[in-house]
Amino acid sequence: MAKLKLISFKICPFVQRSVILLKEKNIDFDIAYIDLSEPPEWFLALSPTGKVPLLQVDDKILFESTIISEYLDEVNPPSLHPSDPLEKAQNRGWMEFASSLYMVFFKIMMSKTKEAGAEIILEANKQLNTLEKVKINEPWFNGDKFSMMDISIAPFFMRLAFLKQHFNLDLLEGKPNLQAWSDIVMGRKSVINSVVDEFEDILLMRIKGAESFLSLT
Repeated sequence: MAKLKLISFKICPFVQRSVILLKEKNIDFDIAYIDLSEPPEWFLALSPTGKVPLLQVDDKILFESTIISEYLDEVNPPSLHPSDPLEKAQNRGWMEFASSLYMVFFKIMMSKTKEAGAEIILEANKQLNTLEKVKINEPWFNGDKFSMMDISIAPFFMRLAFLKQHFNLDLLEGKPNLQAWSDIVMGRKSVINSVVDEFEDILLMRIKGAESFLSLT
């Protein structure tokens, strides 16, 4: 069996997806965290893009989070994708949609004024309203089966819960389908155990260091 090692930083939502997937499938792996502001030379020698996450598979390197997750799912059956090709393709489209939400969260976290933050929150609500209309199955995205799409959105739901807890900013208010989905995803053991113990402290320090409007609330 190949030896797996993930390389990332401690609050990366994209490596978190891979961690959830690995835990769901009970796959042994190691993980190493780096400081992206001062990436070590050994990392820069491995990464074609200078970005995280990376997955070392024995002596080979995979980069780009979607590619990493697809590889892990493919070589560790059963797949967490739907078996129907059309449904699988639709899921992959919504996974890309979910990926765009992480940049929205980053912009909220880094906005320095309430006015700038309000514009990004408006953008976020438009995207979430679109997803609210699509999420009609229960309890998971595809119904009874936990899937890659549920994994794809899980780190985002965790970050929304963080905003609600620490800054009273509830982006799921008035979105009952997404709230119910978030509740069940956030209760999943693999999701709960997918972050470092100091995850929220690091996010809070990042917000404070960025002089975000959130720190003024």
